[in-house]
Amino acid sequence: MPASYRVRVTHPFWISAFRDLPASSHDLGVAFWQAVTGYGLSAPRGQRREFATLVPPEGDDFLRVQRVEDGAGGVHLDLHVVDPRAAADTAVALGATEVADLGHVVLRSPGGLVFCFVSHEATRRPAPAVWPDGTSSIVDQVCVDIPASHHDEECAFWAAVTGWEHRPGLPPETFSSLDRPDGIPLRLLLQRLDESSGPVRAHLDLAADDRAAEVRRHVRLGATLEHEHDHWTVLSDPAGAPYCVTDRSPATGRLA
Repeated sequence: MPASYRVRVTHPFWISAFRDLPASSHDLGVAFWQAVTGYGLSAPRGQRREFATLVPPEGDDFLRVQRVEDGAGGVHLDLHVVDPRAAADTAVALGATEVADLGHVVLRSPGGLVFCFVSHEATRRPAPAVWPDGTSSIVDQVCVDIPASHHDEECAFWAAVTGWEHRPGLPPETFSSLDRPDGIPLRLLLQRLDESSGPVRAHLDLAADDRAAEVRRHVRLGATLEHEHDHWTVLSDPAGAPYCVTDRSPATGRLA
């Protein structure tokens, strides 16, 4: 396969995120993320009707929910590509482990984060939601949480799989990022954890033009406030998963 063709068919033209919810808290979690985003909900699908899509009022969908029968759930990524099989083969050569080929291909990154290659078409990034008080917000980032022993390999892996430039952060380099192309709905932030080992996981981040107001809205909807930082607030959703509300602009994704 020529290199130029391989790049075209294996690098993502869109990225979606799945909130994987334990069966015991699935309905509560779905209702929460619908309220947080202001999105509708598709009909369930899958062999066990375990999948559904959060449907924005305009633009193409990029957030989904899944009922998980075993385990605590979490967040995983769908990378939308022209050729999922070719993309999976490339990812395996870069250090991923293939889990299953179901038409879409399920894999784990070198550090263990589940992700999928899918071919679902999408092109129009939704606009931020505007709330009754005039503030706005949007889920626009997945933060990949990486124990120190996996950090360098995982950063190199995600840069290679996406084809996005890796931008190291300032010392002590707790955070770095991948340079998202225009039009793709989700940014990828890479966080080096204080943990020396353990599995790589991920959480969702929102951009908000009034973080304090957005946090209050989330708490009213059932979130739990965990920690306040200079530019972001850590909360947990009703199913117990952490996520963040940040001071980044909902329009640009940049720190206000």
